[in-house]
Amino acid sequence: MIHNLSSQNSIANKYVSQLRDIHFQNNRLIFRKNMERLGNIFAYEISKYLNYNEHDIETPLGTAKTMLPDNKIVLCTILRAGLPLHNGLLDYFDEANNGFIAAYRKTHKDGTFEIHLEYITCPDLNGATLILSDPMLATGASIQKTLESMEEYGKYKQLHIVSVIASTYGINYIKRLYPDAHLWLAAEDDELTAKSYIVPGLGDAGDLAFGKKLQE
Repeated sequence: MIHNLSSQNSIANKYVSQLRDIHFQNNRLIFRKNMERLGNIFAYEISKYLNYNEHDIETPLGTAKTMLPDNKIVLCTILRAGLPLHNGLLDYFDEANNGFIAAYRKTHKDGTFEIHLEYITCPDLNGATLILSDPMLATGASIQKTLESMEEYGKYKQLHIVSVIASTYGINYIKRLYPDAHLWLAAEDDELTAKSYIVPGLGDAGDLAFGKKLQE
């Protein structure tokens, strides 16, 4: 199931436009904040697909019956670019367990690349609602590699994949691999370059949030 925030007019479009805008991108604080804001919006929308049970809440004057979610939620993100988006999701799913994966592209001289995983920490996934966030979904290779590496931590019950900007190629790739997953995005871009950069995209989300890497 594909959920594209840009399919309807909302304040999310403003945050995406500022993430893309070169006149805003020199302000890392604004960039990180807009990623967090989108994480908040994604979390609210995802909450509509959780399981709910009725609970009695004692107030000073009586008892209120309230429907509350009972999912075992695990939030995971790909370092380092995913941290602001992850924080936005965590603002709403504040009792979730968390996992972190360090992945990067190892680029060869001919322009091809491989996805390398350097580090992973992950809680038990058995029966969990797994929400995996990565700001940019280009080819889908990082998402695939990450999910494959998490198989040893158990079998999740429901999968949500969250990206701010996704390429059409990446969307179709993930749909084929994970047909039961919910794929959340704020914008879809058609073009993917020979080096697998999304166009118009927004550039390198990690660099814009935290500064240039010491080395590629």
